[in-house]
Formats: sequence, C-alpha cells, structure tokens
Amino acid sequence: MKDILTAPFLVEMVRTTTNMYAHGWDERNGGNISLRLDEKDVAEYVDVNKVLRVIPTGFSAPSLAGMYFLVTGTGKYFKNVQYDPARNLGLFRIAADGENAELLWGYSDGGQFTSELPAHLMSHVARLKVNPDNHVVMHCHPANLLAMTYVHDLDERAFTRTLWQMCTECIVVFPDGVNVLPWMLCGTNEIGIATAEKMETARLVVWSQHGIYGAGVDLDETFGLIETAEKAAEIYLKIAHLPLKNTITDDAMHQLEKRFNVKAREGYLD
Repeated sequence: MKDILTAPFLVEMVRTTTNMYAHGWDERNGGNISLRLDEKDVAEYVDVNKVLRVIPTGFSAPSLAGMYFLVTGTGKYFKNVQYDPARNLGLFRIAADGENAELLWGYSDGGQFTSELPAHLMSHVARLKVNPDNHVVMHCHPANLLAMTYVHDLDERAFTRTLWQMCTECIVVFPDGVNVLPWMLCGTNEIGIATAEKMETARLVVWSQHGIYGAGVDLDETFGLIETAEKAAEIYLKIAHLPLKNTITDDAMHQLEKRFNVKAREGYLD
C-alpha cells in the first residue's frame, strides 16, 4: 500500500486548501471542499475493505452509493490542512444505503466531515446529471463576490452580465453564467436543495451575504472558476460608483463566443 500523503489527489487537495486560505477566501473554519474519487485511485493508498467508522450523512443519496469522497472536516481551518492532513481531511465511501459515510482514512481526532456535506452531495448529484466527469464541489467566502451581493441586483441575468462585462475572459470561463440565491440559513438541507437546483444550470452559485459554491471536473478548474468570478467582482466594486464610459458590448461577447467556441447562456446576451 502506498503512502496516502503522496497520493496526487491528497497533494492537490492540500495545495488547493492552502492556496484558498492564502487568497483570503476561507477565514477561520469558513469554506469546505468535496472531491469525488475513483476506487482504482483510492485502493492504491487505503484498504477499501477496512472501515474505520460509520458516520450518518444526514441526507439520502442512493445515486452516490459506493462513491468515494475526500472532504474537509467540520470546524477545521484551511490553513492547517497542510500541517496535518489526517486531522483536517477525511476519505470515505457512501454506504450502500446512500445515507451513511464509511470512513476509510482521516478525521483522526474523532471529527467528521463539514456540516454542509448534504449541500455538497446534493450538488454532486445535480452536476453528475449534467456532466458525468464532475468531481469537485467547492464552497468559500470570496470578499468581493460577497460584497457585490449587498449592492447589486440579485437577478441572475443581471448579475451574470455584470461579471461578464468586467473581464474579457469571463464569458469564456463561465459561459453558463452565475446563479444566485437570496440569503438562507446555512448548514441545512433546505439551502442544499436550493443550491443543487441552481447547479443544474450553472457551475457557480452565489449565496448572498455568505459566499459561493463552485463545481468542476477537477480542483484546478473549480478554483479557476471562482477566481475568475471573484476578479470580475473586484473590478466591479472598484468602478461601480464611477461614470461608465466603456464596456464589453454584447457584440464583443458574441465575437468571444465564436473565437473560443463557447455558447453563452440562452437569453443572457442581446
């Protein structure tokens, strides 16, 4: 059995959590990540037949039964993941009943997965219907996107168009746009259900006055989605109070569609 600390998926998770903390997206124990893994990769590093303990997930996801996930722990600080991955991360399999997690590695202090795991699992279910290659759900608190929800119309088309107009690359990186939820109580199945519904049409879902959820095929793509939207929000906040003399027009965005072979969300461009 290989040393799990050398596993590419664990190395990348440590690198990503460290980078997210350095960006200021995950203060204290804010934020969480779930990474879906293939059994063939997991089996090289842990005994998949040795279940350390069973933890109820608080959600029934029969379609995820038998799938493996590496997930950040509840109450854990992203800044500490690099120093003690076994304490701050956990690798588990969704049991055959779809309702319990079979811990195979991690949460070494007796802890468990993030309290927002149901929201993650619901989002995985939603994204897998759209893209079977989706592996990541990422939640964090980027300051500029959060601030934008206080001063910008929360209409999804308007919110998306503003972000697209801030950076040339935005429509290329997230042509499916950004979905937005009003403020809701976090850590509940209700916000998980609402987020999953939004995930059916976009890989980015903003939680107003809270943060953002992103989904993607791998950690890099998902990080990049959030990073790009956050940069656009930063530019918006720097210019929102100033008279606008120039912008990226809809005609220009149609040119970007053709140049980069992407299709903007239906009805979002004039």
